[in-house]
Parts: sequence; structure tokens; C-alpha cells
Amino acid sequence: MPPLCCGCLSQYTHHHLVAFLLTFFSYVFLHASRKTFSNVKVSISAQWTPSLQNQSLSPDQTWEGNHLFEDEKEATLFLGALDSIFLFSYAVGLYLSGVIGDRVNLRYVLCFGLCGSATVEFVFGTVTEWLHLYNAYLYCGLWVLNGLLQSAVWPCVVAVMANWFGKTGRGFVFGLWSACASVGNILGAFLASMVLKYGYEYAFLVTSVVQFAGGVVVFFGLLTSPKEVGLSLEPETVLGPVETDSDSHRPLMSDDEDDKVEVYARSQSPGAPAAAVAPPRAIGFCQAFLLPGVLPYSLSYACLKLVNYAFFFWLPFYLNNNYGWKEAEADRLSVWYDVGGIVGGTVLGLVSDCMGKRAPAVTASLVLAMGALVGYSRSPNDQAVNAALLAATGFFIGGPSSMISSAISADLGRQEALRGSQEALATVTGIVDGTGSIGAAGGQYLVSLIEAKLGWMCVFYFFIVMTAGSIFFIVPLLVKELRVMWHERQALRHQL
Repeated sequence: MPPLCCGCLSQYTHHHLVAFLLTFFSYVFLHASRKTFSNVKVSISAQWTPSLQNQSLSPDQTWEGNHLFEDEKEATLFLGALDSIFLFSYAVGLYLSGVIGDRVNLRYVLCFGLCGSATVEFVFGTVTEWLHLYNAYLYCGLWVLNGLLQSAVWPCVVAVMANWFGKTGRGFVFGLWSACASVGNILGAFLASMVLKYGYEYAFLVTSVVQFAGGVVVFFGLLTSPKEVGLSLEPETVLGPVETDSDSHRPLMSDDEDDKVEVYARSQSPGAPAAAVAPPRAIGFCQAFLLPGVLPYSLSYACLKLVNYAFFFWLPFYLNNNYGWKEAEADRLSVWYDVGGIVGGTVLGLVSDCMGKRAPAVTASLVLAMGALVGYSRSPNDQAVNAALLAATGFFIGGPSSMISSAISADLGRQEALRGSQEALATVTGIVDGTGSIGAAGGQYLVSLIEAKLGWMCVFYFFIVMTAGSIFFIVPLLVKELRVMWHERQALRHQL
């Protein structure tokens, strides 16, 4: 680990650790419950369609009570439509919850999203099965509500993390922390595979209870800002190096920026009480959208999240459908994509910290992701080889996805254009993730449509095109950062 990262991490208090862990596990539990739906798609599809091979019903049950679709293809299209419905409502909710998060206590918004979503998922997957309520309109309505409630979580946890962890080492810290989504996917797959033999409703039951309990812990235990325990917004030991190395703490979006948190902290006179200084005011939605770098990264993330969430929603189904592996085996094998994503996000964050720039590391990973997609699309019917290729694909796709949605969003929400007078962390995070979710929403229905009409190989070609589109939108930022790096190197040579 670079000395800069080691020095930064050594200055954090136990309050920083608690904030890290509570926000981390908040999103772990949310993603575990979200992953449950993709892990049980085969069972749900069998429950909704008549099949001579279906063993999910007891002999005294008849198909008339829960017959929703004529065949498996219709059920698959509806499952894809549910994914799109969820992501569209999730995207709309992100735009709204980001603005709300900058104006309301983040702890309240976060707890409301966690507990509300857990309740809806319990009704969707467990109550409807227990009561044998099989209705497409009911499923759609519940999934819209679930998307809106879940959207409250991500902008809030990113904003809390950015409050506690300053510019120094942000790439590494956020890269490590953003593994929360992948850890949640692994946990969700593990829990689902453990209880799936009892019925898919118990998978929803377990994950929703765990998520609700997590929301209660967050409500009583989370501190959203160092100010709540009398600490400065950024540790003095971390701010110190700014005076000797003015470039090390500048946000990566612009070389002329000063850290918003630093400006705000220095604006307070040493003897003045914290309450005497007005907190930063929240920025407007349109103003946040027009901040430098927000639109390119949002569009890039729309393409990338489409691919990332296609793996999230469809991977267990693909492994079962394409290779004939059992549903529980497919669930366990799918975690290798998330393992790759965990390593990729951490490594990419560390590399971007060392470089002092984000775009070059993200672009290089996306270029390699295209090759990884080609390789995985031709994986043989061997679980060990498939797992290795899957981990590599997760590394190159999940890494950039984690960086854009966390560290880069935090950089964009605290850039020079805001100075110390405006608050935009949750709003910018909501915009980036919301735009990404719109792309992902449209993509999930396209995945089911392309698979039904053309097959899985064409789905992977679609993924490659979307990855290339993700690169396209950040090329201007890449050129700008490479140019800055070249000028910095030239200036260093002249000094020597």
C-alpha cells in the first residue's frame, strides 16, 4: 500500500470505523435482498407456468390458482419486465432521494429506505406465496414501490462516507467500501441457496428480516457526520499535507480545485462554536446536473450499469438455462462474478489514488472488460473454467462500476465549482446512479428479448457494444487527465 494511503488510514478514529461498517452492511443487506429475486427466478418461473416437470406443487394443488403464463418464455419476458420496472422506479427515486438526502437527516432517509424496502419484499415474495396471491398487476405495483424505497439508500450511504472520509486515499477507501454490493450479492446467493429447498418464499423471508434489522441498527447507531461527535469535517492530520503539497488533495475532476470540505472547515474561526457557522446549503437538481464531469460519467455509467446489472439479474438463470446446472449450483457459481468485482474495485481505487487521476484507470479496465466478455461468452461446460472467467469479467466490469458510483461520485459532489457554500453529495450521487439505472432498466428487458429471439451469444455481443459506449462517454475526461499528467511530468523534468 502506498505511504500516502497508510498515513491516511492511520489517522482515522473508531468513529470512522463505525461509520464505514454501518454504511457498508446497510448496503450489503439491501443487495442481499435484491439479489434474492435473481437467485430464485427459475423457481418463480416454474411456479407461474404449467409444466409436467414442475415439482413445486403438492399433488392436491391445481394449476388454475397460480397459472399466470402459458409457457416459460412468457414467464421469462415478464421477469425481465419486472427487472426493468424495478430499475426505472429505482432511477426516478434516485433523482428524488438524492435531493432529499441533501436536505433531510441522512439517517432518517436511510432507515426509511431499508425498513420500507424490506417490508415490500416480504410481501412480494413471502406473503403472496403463503396466501397464493398470483397477480401480475400486484407484482408490478409492489416492485415499483420497492424500487422507490431502495433508491433512498445509495445516495445516503455515499454522502455519509464522503462526510467521514476526505480526499486523501478516497479511491482506496471507497474502492474497498464499494465491495458492499458484491458482498451483498454473495450473501444473498448463499442465503437463497441454503433455504431454496423449502421454497423460494423463505429466501425472501430470510433476507427481508435481516435487512429490516439492519435498518433498525442504522437508526440507533449511525452518525452521519464528524460534527455530531465534535470532530472537524476532515482530520487535521489529513489536512496538514495540503500546505506542503497543494496538488495531493485536489479533486480529480479539475486541477484547479480546492477541497470543498477543507474550504468549509477553514472558514470557521478557531474559537467560534460550530453552531455559529451556517452549514452548506443544498444545490439545485439542474445545477448539480451541469457540474463539470457529472453528465459524461452519468452517461458512461448508464451503459456500464446495464452490463453489470444484467449479470446481477440474469447470471444464475443463464447458468441454469445454458449449461443445465442446478439452480443452487448456479447460485453458488455466480458469486465468482462478485468476488472479481470486490478485488477489481479495491485495486482500481488504489491505482487511481497512486496516479492521482480516475479516468485512465477506469478506461483501461473497461477496454480489458471487452476482451473478458468475449472470453466468457465462449466458456466451456466446466464449472472451474467458468468460475475463473467469471471472476475476471467481474474484476474488469465491477471495478469501474464501483469506482464511478462511489469515489468518482464523491469527487464530483465536492469539486471546485461548489466551494464551501453548497452541498451536492447526495444529489450528484443520485444523478449518476439514477442515470445508470435508467440505462440498466431498459437493458434488462432487452436482454430477455434478445435471448428469446437470437440467443445468449447475441446478448454478449450487446454487452460488448454497451461497454464500448461506456468508454466513449468518458474519452473527453480521459484526454483531459492524460494531458494534465503529461504537463505535470514535463514540469517535474524541468525542475530536475
